[in-house]
Amino acid sequence: MVAIHPNILEHDGQKAFVVLPYEEFLMLEEELQQFEDLKQLRQAKAEEADSPTVSLDAVKKELDL
Repeated sequence: MVAIHPNILEHDGQKAFVVLPYEEFLMLEEELQQFEDLKQLRQAKAEEADSPTVSLDAVKKELDL
């Protein structure tokens, strides 16, 4: 889990903005990117779940390796 230390700023008595140390922002940005990558990978795997496959041995044999 990423530890963050937010500073919450108010506008007209309402919570309006969050300020983070830059290093924490960068960590959160990286975590979000990894999460998006994981979602895309899972979606691609689900879409290809019923696709035919070829074993590594079959590929090696086909390529004479």
